Amino acid sequence: MRCLRLLPALAAAMAATAGCADVEGLKSEGDLGTVHAPRTLWRNIRPAPPDPDQKPGTAAVIPGLPEVAGLSMRKVNALDVVRADVTAATAADGGNGLLVDPRAVRRLALCTQAVDGGPNCPVRPGVLHDLTGNGREELITALDIDGRLSELRVYTVQDDGRIARILSRRAVLEGVEVAAEHLAVREPTSNPAYVAVYDYVWDPKAGIMNLSQLTLDECAALTQPPLNGDGARCRR
Repeated sequence: MRCLRLLPALAAAMAATAGCADVEGLKSEGDLGTVHAPRTLWRNIRPAPPDPDQKPGTAAVIPGLPEVAGLSMRKVNALDVVRADVTAATAADGGNGLLVDPRAVRRLALCTQAVDGGPNCPVRPGVLHDLTGNGREELITALDIDGRLSELRVYTVQDDGRIARILSRRAVLEGVEVAAEHLAVREPTSNPAYVAVYDYVWDPKAGIMNLSQLTLDECAALTQPPLNGDGARCRR
């Protein structure tokens, strides 16, 4: 059988089939619609740039904390760090909520003088993990604001012994995972079938954890409440 010569685009579409297709086998799929160029909304309206001290994506040395002996986070109390950070951030943003949720101070008042802050303290137990690749562990913790929204914070010890915040993210924490020098934050989307996964990696030039990738992950909804009681709505 003699093969018909096809246009390049059609030839590519037919590449998956074996041999030559009979002309009678080609059928129209109908009108696939018209391609339109994107339409820009509010073209002439731009947000004002943030003040230099109001950039959540920049590293910030936490004032009021002693220098860390031995450059190790192992003896640092996560609650003390979060308290100092929230106090400084609240003063810096004037309570406008850019650097820290305005309710954070009120939430921290629930913490007692116990090492872990007591049973009602909204600060999560600190987790140590080397995210910068320098052999020293960072402190990862979160302040739960209202039972759904949280302030995720990551701190490092600088070479001079001072503690600095290298990541601040306000989010609904569906899950937080660490692997090697990556920190992934899983957050719900408007589509219950998917969760957004934000992958942060250390940026040595900027001195912070930077967003490197944003993906969607399928979320198989649980048919019954999770047995572990962590409130997760997805089957991982």
